[in-house]
Amino acid sequence: MKRLSTLDRFLPVWIGAAMVAGVLLGRFVPGLQRVLDAVKVGDVSLPIALGLLLMMYPVLAKVRYDKLDTVTRDKRMVISSLVLNWLIGPALMFALAWLLLPDLPEYRTGLIIVGLARCIAMVIIWNDLARGDREAAAVLVALNSVFQVVMFGVLGWFYLQVLPGWLGLDTAALDVNVWSIAKSVLVFLGIPLLAGYLSRRLGEKAKGRQWYESKYLPKVGPVALYGLLFTIVVLFALQGHTITAKPWDVARIALPLLAYFTIMWAGSYALGKAIGLRYARTTTLAFTAAGNNFELAIAVAIGVFGVTSGQALAGVVGPLIEVPVLVALVYVSLWLRKRWSHSDAHITDPRPAGHVVDRHPPKQTRTPPQATHQCVPLVRTA
Repeated sequence: MKRLSTLDRFLPVWIGAAMVAGVLLGRFVPGLQRVLDAVKVGDVSLPIALGLLLMMYPVLAKVRYDKLDTVTRDKRMVISSLVLNWLIGPALMFALAWLLLPDLPEYRTGLIIVGLARCIAMVIIWNDLARGDREAAAVLVALNSVFQVVMFGVLGWFYLQVLPGWLGLDTAALDVNVWSIAKSVLVFLGIPLLAGYLSRRLGEKAKGRQWYESKYLPKVGPVALYGLLFTIVVLFALQGHTITAKPWDVARIALPLLAYFTIMWAGSYALGKAIGLRYARTTTLAFTAAGNNFELAIAVAIGVFGVTSGQALAGVVGPLIEVPVLVALVYVSLWLRKRWSHSDAHITDPRPAGHVVDRHPPKQTRTPPQATHQCVPLVRTA
């Protein structure tokens, strides 16, 4: 934890402070929404759009896009990650949202959007703190980034319109425009993804990877959290009255999030152990499956439903719950690491990714050395 910057280490505190600052700003600065809406990008005010883009770019600039083949050879890990992230994760959040928020359609939709936004940001930090496989985490983040551009709109249509209809659930209180969701994803994920890819490629080509990762990334990295905190301030400035009048709603949003993070992490950890992954990659699998891209969820909720919507509020509550929960799970991982086999936890496997480890190698017989009576001459030196 000492390796984290002050901003990262106390992120829940800063988020709470941003919420308080937003509520106070909304109370003492009348006409704030009119000022923010003076210039718009599509349906989103320009200041908020810039904050959302700043949240996403530094995260995507960190991804090592040239490392895809180093982990994709490990079919067990890649297939497990895709199943957890794109089948089980969204389905679990959908079930929790409908079970625990059946009477709050806006918050329920916001949580489903959070479940569709797979983690590509803070997971790098949690993975490093828990001593997971850094290269594997980078590759899974890259895969999630690409999949989100392609699949987010499709899964949004399925979980917000198709599946509720199949199950006979009442969605009359909510009108969801799936094309608006797809457009928001393309703008608020597609543009930063392209910028992140080009900045890494051009930066490494011009000055090398060492300069890019030791000089450039530390400078732009904090921008993501500044953008997140700015967005939270604006959201709470515009929704402060609603939030202070309905604290029970915030508590109800937090409950399915808490259940989601815990179930996904524990289930992913058990799966990694069951399929024979080593500690480092099991840890990476668990954190990449449990975390969510709350930056994208907030961006989509604002772009589709508006900055004062219940969906946007549900997205903002996401990091407030996720950060302390996953920090706690880092400590759980390190505790489990001590109980893992010594070779799995402490030795880096030199074999290529995807190599199947023989857990029952044949016993080797040891031949005792033959006795010899060879005389060794004694050499005197001056």
